[in-house]
Parts: sequence; C-alpha cells; structure tokens
Amino acid sequence: MASSRRITINDVAEAAGVSVSTVSLVLSGKGRISSATGQRVNDAVARLGFVRNHQAAALRGGQSGAIGLIVRDLSHPFYADLAAGLSEALEQQGRMLFLTQSGSGGQYRQRCFDSLLAQGVDGIVIAGGGDDGGLLRAQAEQHQIPLIFASRAAYPDETEAVRPDNMQAARLLTEHLISRGHQRIAWLGGRSASLTRAERLGGFCATLMQYGLPFHSEWVLECEATQRDAARQVVALLRHNPTITAIICHDSIAATGAWFGLLRAGRYSGEGGMESYFDSQIALAAFAGVPEAALDDIPVTWATAPARDIGRSAAAHILQWGNDRAKTPGCHTVPARLVLHQG
Repeated sequence: MASSRRITINDVAEAAGVSVSTVSLVLSGKGRISSATGQRVNDAVARLGFVRNHQAAALRGGQSGAIGLIVRDLSHPFYADLAAGLSEALEQQGRMLFLTQSGSGGQYRQRCFDSLLAQGVDGIVIAGGGDDGGLLRAQAEQHQIPLIFASRAAYPDETEAVRPDNMQAARLLTEHLISRGHQRIAWLGGRSASLTRAERLGGFCATLMQYGLPFHSEWVLECEATQRDAARQVVALLRHNPTITAIICHDSIAATGAWFGLLRAGRYSGEGGMESYFDSQIALAAFAGVPEAALDDIPVTWATAPARDIGRSAAAHILQWGNDRAKTPGCHTVPARLVLHQG
C-alpha cells in the first residue's frame, strides 16, 4: 500500500541531489541557480508530487507576512523576553513570528535556517552569536531576505545586529558608585570566554582610568551561574580584601548571591551587636536584561537594557530593511538606564 506521508522539501532536496536551500531558491524564483539544477529540482517536485505550501507561494509574490526567529534556548530569560518583544512588535504591524530553537550549543541552527527559508519567511532574526554568521549571511543574501543578529554582545561578523550597549551600561554603574564616594570597587561574575562580560569589563576599566582610580585584577572574579557560588566568592573576596567598598555584579544571579553572602558574612560592631557587611560597608550594583518592574527586590543599583526592547528594535530594523533592500547593514545598540534601589 502506498505511503500517505506528506512529501517535504527535504525529500525534494534529497531526490534532486541538492540542498534544501537550493530547492527553496528554485521554488521562490530567486537567486542564481543554473538551468540544469532548476530542472532537476522541478523534475523531483513533479515526480514526488510535492505540494508547495502557502508560505512558499507567498514568497514567490514577495511577502509572506512572517519573520523567522532562531534562538538557542527559549528557557533562557534574556531570549524569552527578546522573543516576546519581537513578537509584540511584529503583531502590531500585522506580521507573525515563526520560532525555532537551535539547541544550547547552536548545533541545529543551519537546519532551523533552512526550515525557515522553506516556509518563505520575509526575514530572519538569529538570537545569539555563533561561528557560522558569515555563511548564514551569504545564504540570506542569496535568498534576498534580511538577516539580523540580536545578541547580548557585539557580533564579530560585519552584519546587521541589535544588542545592548554593554560598555555604556558599565560606565553608568561605575560612575554612580564613584559619585557615591566608592573608590575600591570589585567585580563579580561571568566567565572569561563571555563577550558580554568582556565588553562590560571594558567599560568598567575605562571608567576607573577616567577617574584616576586603580584597577586590581585580583578583585575581578569569575563565578558559576549560581547564587551559592556568588555568595561563596563574595565572602572569600572580602575576607582577603576588607577595604573593598562596592561590587559590580555581572548579572542578577551574581547580585542575589552576593547579597545573601554579605548578609551571612556579618561582622561584630564596636558595641557588641551584629551588623551585616551590606548595611555597614558594601554597595552592590548589577546588570539586568528585564524591565524595572521585573527587577529583583533586593538593595542593588541596576543598569538595565531590557531584552524586550532589543526584540522590538530588531523587529523595527528587519521590517525597515525589508522595505529598503539597499540599506547598509549596521550595528544598533540599545542603551541601558540606571534604576536606583528605593529603600
């Protein structure tokens, strides 16, 4: 008995001996495809009985009304909020969002990219960095659709990108602490391989130098993305460097852990009572990617560039680029703003 399984674009690509991307180009009538390759694809379409879907048909007309998003892991708060902001902005313009996940290491990104092309999207947003940016950009150009990277740090390739202004955020926090009289400021959190951390540290160091303050490399600590490790690191840091008066934390996890660590690392006052490091000595500041209303209710000064704003910005730029194909790709930053603890 014949199989009733629906024939997919992947089946066509396999039968024609070409990539899914090439099949999509032939179906859309775009790009530079040789007549021989086009004939092989069309023969495979006819032989397999492939039915071109609504999105592919819309692509041939130029607009499908859909934008694709590739995100590594939607459970990550930054990318979940980014997707929400992107979706909200697109819906306001009568567009819809096709969401795909490429895996925590981005291992399925090419497959997601090909799938979105096959659906006939008008553009693609990739949330997060990767080593394949140049390849994906070339494929997007071949298909004549805009491609934007929305990430937490600068993207190394010369391509359209939207990201927070990490150096500006670090300057905001550092200048605020200096204006409050702090001159011995430490850093907690993040990993050395993180581009986001590198940009923030760059802003931190540059601001210290601007104000003639020393930078102590031993006061810059990495930590695991857990409150427990942040608390442990803070206690050890202050035990060996009791003159530190402020700590800038890489993210909300490090900030919350540092706060708990300071509360636990109390010291005896001269009158014999117990008071915490936080109450008597240490100021905390941190970076956040959420709106002010969603910030943790702990005594921390925040520099926040909400991920939803980055998503909205990505939507605006990809729609603008779609309407102006001659637009030169560029990097767009979303500035942070300072949120002071009210307490």
